[in-house]
Amino acid sequence: MLADKALELIRELDRTQNGQLPAFNEDIIRQVLEEINTLFEHNVRDINNLPTDGSLVAGIHLRHAALERNKRCLLAYLYNRLERIKGMRWQLGSILPADVKGNMCEPELEWFKQYSASVATYMRSLGEGQGLDLTQDLKPPKSLYIEVRCLQDYGEFELDEGDVVLLSMDSTHYLPMAHCQHLIRQGVLQHVQ
Repeated sequence: MLADKALELIRELDRTQNGQLPAFNEDIIRQVLEEINTLFEHNVRDINNLPTDGSLVAGIHLRHAALERNKRCLLAYLYNRLERIKGMRWQLGSILPADVKGNMCEPELEWFKQYSASVATYMRSLGEGQGLDLTQDLKPPKSLYIEVRCLQDYGEFELDEGDVVLLSMDSTHYLPMAHCQHLIRQGVLQHVQ
């Protein structure tokens, strides 16, 4: 069936939502590209040998529609993967977990590296030389301080003001949100609602 492999790529992305990234499916992409080339070659051959009665026009249109569908599916697959990778940069930071990196192809890894560098350069340019961490508050805070519960023994945690807080398992603290965001994302702290 025409364009089935391209649709399989889209279904694969659809099955893995919630920001997860499935392994880059190079085999199916290669098959889709081969199908695109085959359809194009058949169309060129039929157009060059087009009889005067136009009996091959319907087949040419059908193959062209399948070719266009394959291209749209490939572009949607690649675009959605890049959007998920971009989202991971904002959620996880500039260093991705090994399992996520293992699901990325070499051009995606290079794109992530360049995107991270661009984001870092932009953040350094903000805040009058100190830089500003835009990944810190992904949602606007309701208050500057939040109550957090420590999920593991972390040890001493120093705040900007010089205060030191001992983060031990199951202890609760009322801390500035700006200091807690990275520890919450790392799973050290949990925001108590």
